[in-house]
Order: sequence, then C-alpha cells, then structure tokens
Amino acid sequence: MSTVARSEPEVLASAKAELFPEADDDRSYAVCDTQFGQDEWRHGERISQAVRDRLAPFNHVRVGSGYPDLVGVRTLESDLLAVDRVDETNPPLVAVEAKGYTANGTVDVERGIVQAHDRLGEANAAFVAAPEAAVTQSNRALARDLNVGVLAVEGETVHVREPSRVVGNDAGDDTRAIRFQASAQGVTDQSFGLNHPKNYLGYPLALYADGDTAALLDEHDVVGATADARRGSAFLGLTEETTAGPRLTPLGDEVVRFALDRCGSVTGALTEFAEWYRSRKRFTELAPAWGQLARRVMWAYPATPLLVEELQTLHEDGNTAPSLVEFVTHLHRSHPSFAVELFLRGTEDVRSRALDADGTLHEAVLTEGGVYHSPTVFQLKAMLYHVGLLTERGSEPSDLEPTTDVWRLRHPVVEPYSV
Repeated sequence: MSTVARSEPEVLASAKAELFPEADDDRSYAVCDTQFGQDEWRHGERISQAVRDRLAPFNHVRVGSGYPDLVGVRTLESDLLAVDRVDETNPPLVAVEAKGYTANGTVDVERGIVQAHDRLGEANAAFVAAPEAAVTQSNRALARDLNVGVLAVEGETVHVREPSRVVGNDAGDDTRAIRFQASAQGVTDQSFGLNHPKNYLGYPLALYADGDTAALLDEHDVVGATADARRGSAFLGLTEETTAGPRLTPLGDEVVRFALDRCGSVTGALTEFAEWYRSRKRFTELAPAWGQLARRVMWAYPATPLLVEELQTLHEDGNTAPSLVEFVTHLHRSHPSFAVELFLRGTEDVRSRALDADGTLHEAVLTEGGVYHSPTVFQLKAMLYHVGLLTERGSEPSDLEPTTDVWRLRHPVVEPYSV
C-alpha cells in the first residue's frame, strides 16, 4: 500500500480498516463492491493484490438506489456516530462511498457525500471517505446537513472529520443478506461443523442438565465435538453466547420443554439420543418426534425458508431436480446478495472470479466444488435432508460435483386440480 492513499481502492481499504478492524468480533461483517475485486481500476490503473486482500470479501449489494463501495454491520465507536449512546444489541448497517484522485488530479468529494446520503434510504449510517487534502470545510458542512460522516484518509491514518448520524430504516433484500451474515446465524466457514441436527438438539439439553456439558454429550454418545455442537447450536438460535458463557434462548427453552414432556427429564432424553449413535437413517424416520422438532428448529433458521421457497419456484417452473449450479444461478437472479453470501466462499480469489465488476455471476466458476461454503453445501444440506425437506444429503466441497449435486424438495407443494 502506498504511503499516501490516493486512489479510490486505497482510500476504501483504509476506511474499511478503521470501520471494520480485522481482529473484530464475529458479530460484524462487511463486503466491498465487486468493482474492487478486479485486477484493474479505472484508467488502466492496477489494484494491487495487497489492497484487494484488504478489501475482500466482495459482493454487489444494492442499498438505496445504488451500490455503495462498502456495506457492513458493526457496533461502531462513539466518535464515529453522532449519538449519545451506542446500541450494541442492534448494530447499524453502514454504507461507505470512497473517492480518490482521478486521472486529472481531482477528487469529487461532494458527489461522494450525495451518493452516501442516498444510501440512507436503507442504511442506518453513511460515510464518505476521501484523501485528507481533498476534504474542504464546505464538504464537511454539506455532510453535516445530510447526516453523512466524513472520513479523511492520510496514509494509513483515518481522521473522523464528521460523525455520521444514525437513522432508522427498513432493510431491503440485499441489505438483509448482510445483516444475516453479521448475525449469530450467518454462514461462515466456521458456522456448522456437524451435519446431523441431533447434535445441535443435544447441546441445549446437556447445557441445561446437571453436570459438565461436554462430559454429558460424550457419556450419552450425542457428539464428541463439543465446540462444534456449541457453535452450531448458537447458529441455529438454540443458545446464545454471553460473557458468562452459553445460555438457552427461548427456542432452546422449547427444546428442553419438549424433552421434559416426552422423557420426564433431560437426562432421560439424552439417554434416548444414545440409541441413534452413528445411524445414517433419515432422522425423521429414525426418531419421528425428535425429527419433527428438528424440522421446526431448522425452519426457524433464516436461510431455510428462503431456500425452500426458491426450490418450490423452480419446481413450479418445471425444474424438479435442479443441480447446485442451476439452483445458485436461479437464486442469484432473485436474491443476488443472499446467493453469494450463502453459497460462495468469501475469499478474494473466489469472489473476484465468480463476480465481475458489475456483480454479474460467472456460471462457469460455479462448476468448481471448491468455490462453495462447506457449511451450506455439506452441513446445512445434510440437516435439511435429515429433517425431511430435501431428497439428498450434502457433500464436502472437495467431493462435490456441482453439475450433478441435486437440490430437490422431498415434498413440493402441488396446486390441487380445480375445475
């Protein structure tokens, strides 16, 4: 990276580092626009690999009437926001427009402010980022009037010249995808490590029972990978992490109530789990009552209704057994940001090859198994199989053949014949 941030990609990289530090909590998430994932910037200027690595992951996310250079969710420090108190339970959705020196040596900061203001149609906070020397008093005054924050970039240093004022707005489809990724349930390479729903049902029961959680899970042959069970339980909304450790959510409480009603005690329920050890039978057939409970839990997971709805749409359009490539291509047409975030790994290599500067999806890249999120194509798909929603299990990306990997509803809803 150059000593003085001059180009738009360099300015954006510094702004991202300020707003979304790399070593941040896992309840934050940010993407930069796909135009920054290309080898060349405007006027034939190359974007260095170091800058692209800092800007990744990439996605083309519509906010308001356009596509901001960066969009993300994070609880920001008080100096960045013009509020008396920061709400850490509901972090703002942030949009950033970056401006750098053009070929004629100018920086259009005013245009960036106007663009950032437009993003407040769906974002909660908006910033313009520009080289320090280009930010004028009139720019700052305009930004204040429009509730836009100003980040002045000087080398690696970012000065907050104007804080952003937080506004309340309903998220659109694209921005909901970013909020989903920033939530405790977002799909990352560290979300689901296990591919059977019983492992996640067992965790809240062991957490509630008297005794060491890990020891109880092992003793009753529920699962040995306690860390994976704990993390996946949080992703499914059964537990939540606190400073005092994991605790049950209302959905987790309901799992405990189900166990008490069915078995009399959570220990009795865990004993029942031991009977299913290493069984490959579909869970809804192996243990119908528990399988239906798992189905309700899976339906509460935000990605499930979306996937089922779009598979139903494909079925109605005549594609009753879509391949993974066909499904992701279809999903990208109707829910582009969700398709990218749910299925494609967030690395610079994958996103920059899969999406062009305008966010167009390169279908040829989708034929490569290694570009997919394992938690979606393996673990999540396997769980949807076990609860009776899909006809086939998932596969690890290393074993995945996307053109023949079928995503088919087990019971599509067929409109009844009417006279």
